[in-house]
Amino acid sequence: MLERAEMFTSFAAGAGHPPVRWRVSDAPVAYEEAVAVMEQTVQRIREGSEDELVWLVEHPPLYTAGSSAQAGDLLMPDRFPVHATGRGGEYTYHGPGQRVVYVMLDLSRRRRDVRAFVAALEELVIATLAEMNVQGERREDRVGVWVRRPERPALPDGSVAEDKIAAIGVRLRKWVSFHGLSLNVDPDLEHFSGIVPCGISGYGVTSLVDLGLPVSLPEVDTRLRAAFEAIFGPTRSVD
Repeated sequence: MLERAEMFTSFAAGAGHPPVRWRVSDAPVAYEEAVAVMEQTVQRIREGSEDELVWLVEHPPLYTAGSSAQAGDLLMPDRFPVHATGRGGEYTYHGPGQRVVYVMLDLSRRRRDVRAFVAALEELVIATLAEMNVQGERREDRVGVWVRRPERPALPDGSVAEDKIAAIGVRLRKWVSFHGLSLNVDPDLEHFSGIVPCGISGYGVTSLVDLGLPVSLPEVDTRLRAAFEAIFGPTRSVD
């Protein structure tokens, strides 16, 4: 089986399909509202009554539990609201300063390959980071995007320390995707201490600002959109 880093990550739709709608919400979006919008949008995409959508949001501080979440990984259950969700993965944190990208695409128009789709979302983050001179990397045993931190003490096995900068968790319903990814731009990294992020201990969490890049969400959004279009095809802005 090919590793994700070896997979072909182009997911452009076939000829004749309309551009993906690209929506950015400036105000924080409640998690319940986001899930309701995704559910409705996925249904309409399946019915053919709406075009595909990528929705960029920020959330108030909260934790989400994916389908593989273990109760022991929620270290501070009373700290922030906890939302059970149907996406894959374990516990993750969302909050201000983090760009959450909800990806609602019809893979029947693209490629029916779940592992390659996850690899494509990782590639979206890696390409975005590369535009800011940050080297993001995959780990075959850990979904998401990681950054090496050689300035920090080595890991117990002697390998270079590394931090997670982006989490990925998706769900498919009749080959239409929802949920997506979160990229740490400038969140409060201490908020991650209430969980074992994605069920993975022994590693840290970082952000672009933590890495010394004082970038804004709109700056990151511009790079995300360019990287998305290179992998998934054209977009059009919507309110």
